[in-house]
Amino acid sequence: MDYVSALVPPVVMAVFFIGLIVTIVKTQGGANKSKEDAVVDAALARAESARQASPDAKA
Repeated sequence: MDYVSALVPPVVMAVFFIGLIVTIVKTQGGANKSKEDAVVDAALARAESARQASPDAKA
């Protein structure tokens, strides 16, 4: 029975990890994809403009 107690934690972690990956893949895209993309684009534009505005920025 020691082998069962040795295998249970990795199997449980693997099942939860697979569930997490499946959830992430299923929630990609969908109705909110364009809204999420717009938020990311706005954040990147804000960061880029802040980097260009600082006088000591080195490229």
